Amino acid sequence: GATAPGKKITARIKRTLPVKGPQAPTLSELMRWYCLNTNTHGCRRIVVSRGRLRRFIWILLTLSAVGLILWQCAELLMNYYSASVSVTVQFQKLPFPAVTICNINPYKYSSMTDYLSELDKETKKALETFYGFSEGKSKVRRSVDEWNSTGSDFFKQIPLLKFEDFSKTATDLRSGQKRKIEGSVFHKDSSIVNSGDSNDIIGFQLCDANNSSECALYTFSSGVNAIQEWYKLHYMNIMAQIPLETKEKLSYSADDLLLTCFFDGLSCDKRHFTLFHHPLHGNCYTFNSGENGTILSTSTGGSEYGLQVVLYIDEADYNPFLVTSTGAKIIVHDQNEYPFIEDIGTEIETAAATSIGMHFTRSRKLSKPYSDCTETGADIPVENLYNKSYSLQICLHSCFQKAMVDSCGCAQYAQPLPAGAEYCNYKKNPNWMYCYYRLHEKFVKEQLGCQQICKDACSFKEWALTTSIAQWPSTVSEDWMLRVLSWDKGQKINKKLNKTDLANLMVFYKDLNERFISENPANTLVILLSNFGGQLGLWMSCSVVCVIEIIEVFFIDSLFIVMRRQWQKAKKWWNDQKRDRSGKTQQGSDLERQGHNNPVCIDEDLPTFNTALRLPLPQDNPLPRTPPPNYSTLRLETAFTEQLPDTLEVGQH
Repeated sequence: GATAPGKKITARIKRTLPVKGPQAPTLSELMRWYCLNTNTHGCRRIVVSRGRLRRFIWILLTLSAVGLILWQCAELLMNYYSASVSVTVQFQKLPFPAVTICNINPYKYSSMTDYLSELDKETKKALETFYGFSEGKSKVRRSVDEWNSTGSDFFKQIPLLKFEDFSKTATDLRSGQKRKIEGSVFHKDSSIVNSGDSNDIIGFQLCDANNSSECALYTFSSGVNAIQEWYKLHYMNIMAQIPLETKEKLSYSADDLLLTCFFDGLSCDKRHFTLFHHPLHGNCYTFNSGENGTILSTSTGGSEYGLQVVLYIDEADYNPFLVTSTGAKIIVHDQNEYPFIEDIGTEIETAAATSIGMHFTRSRKLSKPYSDCTETGADIPVENLYNKSYSLQICLHSCFQKAMVDSCGCAQYAQPLPAGAEYCNYKKNPNWMYCYYRLHEKFVKEQLGCQQICKDACSFKEWALTTSIAQWPSTVSEDWMLRVLSWDKGQKINKKLNKTDLANLMVFYKDLNERFISENPANTLVILLSNFGGQLGLWMSCSVVCVIEIIEVFFIDSLFIVMRRQWQKAKKWWNDQKRDRSGKTQQGSDLERQGHNNPVCIDEDLPTFNTALRLPLPQDNPLPRTPPPNYSTLRLETAFTEQLPDTLEVGQH
């Protein structure tokens, strides 16, 4: 019973004193205590911020930070539990590339007799005169007079020459006369291989039609190379004048080139191939070109599930001067890429089975500022003449063709035509050969500027090829296979096929592993923010919300305070200027009503009544002394209508 009053007093004190912290009586007080004492800056700023707008902004920032934390934590948990899935092997279908196949011989020789008969005759005459044989049989050298009697337009355009003792003296193979040669360029080969006599060099001279003193001299290591290069120049002149429709008819059709076709274990035919005419290789055919909107794919690796074709080469109908090898040429490329067969084509030999295994690689490089590549080629000041996706080769060839048209007035036959241009031929452009060779010399030496303008593509696809060759058909199966293939082809040809007329080709994926090579920046925005956050947390125990709080206090609030003080000073200055412009009378009256500072009063203590009376007047502007008080004002006027009773009693006494 004695302790009961003490407990009551303690309970009353607890109810009276404000209790905070975890023992707070209400939830709102608990939350307020937490916000004021936590290290989470955003919660504290919500409580201490003044104004609804600022408080709302801090609420929004704090909730956004909480949402980002929850999202990132969820991502981390998902990545953690999905780590085991990343090591599983997944089988997928790979898109099969486009495969372009060309016969090495561009046009049937039997169909080109009307166009090439004169050129072939002149070539045979050159071989007979210089080497003493014609059409594979050794003969006595043809006399010069006999050759001159027949005439030679081709050798008038580009005369073949024989140089002696590395001197500038040459013998014209057509006329047999020796003459002094002036040429500024020696081309094609620096190591000379003897042709004929011990010191003979074969070549030809090209001169500027407008200035005969400007000549270029081209020499070759062998008479074979010289004759073939000379033949190709005239061949391109002839082909440049034949319409495209006619050239397609002179070349091989799909039925001529393709004997059998299988893809992914299923039979295919010419309907799966698309015609592609190449200026130097004639009619080529592209398998899986994607022009109909469908791109074939394969789900299994191995030679049995790729493309298998048997090609009919027809070696007997080859041009003997244009091509010196037999077989076909193929190139594996993407459906949006142009097939540069003359640059990167793979040759397939006859009487053999050629297996080409592929590995698919997709590469992507970062553009500026990490590398000097281009995404689409739109930033390259070179017109794309190929109507295919951009590549470095397309840019280089297009750049050279444009320089050819600008410098020589016509286009080179092996590349597409620019708008408004036509292919070169010596009837319309007699100077084009000399112009072409000089321009090509500058291009090789990187003097045209094409290598400086053109850039690599940032993204590209590549199929790495592994080639293996086996004898086909085998000796034991040769007889029946050739008989069956001859029977299948019997409706179009009237002869038994020879194994040197056939080529077996297989193109397939070795495996379905797609390799992706990409460049990633070493420093990203996320890494930069992480580094900043690590430094701030290590040295200042600071977070993003803390940084926002610093910005608010040291920049926004401080700037507001400075601006407010400057505004007050400006306002005071304006009021002072306004008073200075008012009249002196108004100033005097104001000063009379106001007190003034007396220079004698230097004491910090306030003056008393007696000391105030003894103060002197100011010297510059003497003012009248304070008038004596009006004592009538000292009379007290009561606010009551009747006198209080106690005052009456006091007054009577």
